[in-house]
Amino acid sequence: MHVLVIGGGISGLAAAHQLLASGVRVTLLEATDRLGGKLRAGSIAGTAAVDLGAESMLARRPEAVELARAVGLGEQLQPPSVAGGAIWTRGAVRPMPKGHLMGVPGDPAALGGVLSPEGLARIAEDGRLPRTEVGEDVAVGDYVARRLGREVVDRLVEPLLGGVYAGDAYRISMRAAVPQLYEAARGERSLLAAVRAVQERAATSPAPPGPVFMGIEGGIGRLPGAVAEACTAKGADIRLNTPVTRLGRVPSEAGSGWIAETPHETVRADAVVLATPAPTAARLLAPHAPAAAAELDTVEYASMALVTLAFRRSEADRVPDGSGFLVPPVDGHAIKAATFSAHKWSWVAAQDPSLFVLRTSLGRYGEESTLQRDDAELVELSLRDLRAATGLRARPVDTLVSRWDGGLPQYPVGHLERVAAIRAAVDALPGLAVAGAVYEGVGIPACVASGRRAARHVLQPAHVPEPAESANENGEKTRHE
Repeated sequence: MHVLVIGGGISGLAAAHQLLASGVRVTLLEATDRLGGKLRAGSIAGTAAVDLGAESMLARRPEAVELARAVGLGEQLQPPSVAGGAIWTRGAVRPMPKGHLMGVPGDPAALGGVLSPEGLARIAEDGRLPRTEVGEDVAVGDYVARRLGREVVDRLVEPLLGGVYAGDAYRISMRAAVPQLYEAARGERSLLAAVRAVQERAATSPAPPGPVFMGIEGGIGRLPGAVAEACTAKGADIRLNTPVTRLGRVPSEAGSGWIAETPHETVRADAVVLATPAPTAARLLAPHAPAAAAELDTVEYASMALVTLAFRRSEADRVPDGSGFLVPPVDGHAIKAATFSAHKWSWVAAQDPSLFVLRTSLGRYGEESTLQRDDAELVELSLRDLRAATGLRARPVDTLVSRWDGGLPQYPVGHLERVAAIRAAVDALPGLAVAGAVYEGVGIPACVASGRRAARHVLQPAHVPEPAESANENGEKTRHE
């Protein structure tokens, strides 16, 4: 059996790795000149390795860590050197309040300094308000604001959700983004009670031992290359700069298979895993699954930029403490987060102890105007905000701006129903599956799981290709036997 994987991000690579473990022949086509999608490694100040995309992965969900170990990176897995986050709000960098669920507090007493006295008083109304029905789905921000007031959303929920989705909390689906809270809210009248119920269940079912997050020495951006090397060693044919212009169904020894037309050649396969962003998937699926293509055409993306800065410690008047901080949009600053990489990752500091490396992120859904500025302006905006937040006034010895246009799919209210409709339409086509950040989550483990799921799906006996109908050059339906 020959399976074609279209898309060389981490989802496509995970699918290829899973397929090869099942003994099938794999060809992977990537439209650009590199693999990895939003995982990318680079360097700054000459030799210092840095991540230019995602920098860590959730370790409590095992798929990404398992994949890293399977491709020989187990010894390079490292947890963050410092724990605990912070938030820059109301004129100061403050420790992130404890006991919250994606910014929704279980104990309002922990929010002093983050919320105003009026905001704290508004939270107390939650226990007196009548039940707020969540229905089939609801926006996180809307529901939390109705129960606890907008300050909780604007100063806590927004920066945390923004860090994951680069999105708008008042649009993001609670059922998709915070499913534990959604389920608890269905059974509790009070939102605070719902958060406490989630926390109590977690306490009785403790998480497995080990760090919550994990990085890789030299950067998470090493993971795609290691997976690709492992796939190549098992016989995978990986081709870069090979965009697929058309996907078609054709006869095969097993019944009907697929062809992928590229500018260079036509590749034939028994099955296809389509691991591309939504616009490309919609275009390729339109002739075969128009309902899925229509749903994929509605997926919106947020763009963002990462600004990596390297300072000489000897020139820095003040090196900030901690691992970094989040920034609520309501405070009107340009950056939405800062990560002090040299503190957070021991391997970053060890490369060159004379350097202090950090990075900021800018841009979120609906803030395209910020990203229209040139690289130098984004650097200056970052330095301005860092100076205001931490007092750091030094000039960097090197800077690097990484732009991720259309980087993160948005999960608005009704997203899970959209995904179900896409999958139902695609599953009706034998030997085809979709994978990627659109479907099961934007984090690295979720993308790995999505790729593995797609690989298993096309290998199921129920999905051995059967004779298909297609249109000939005259538009007449022809059955391939």
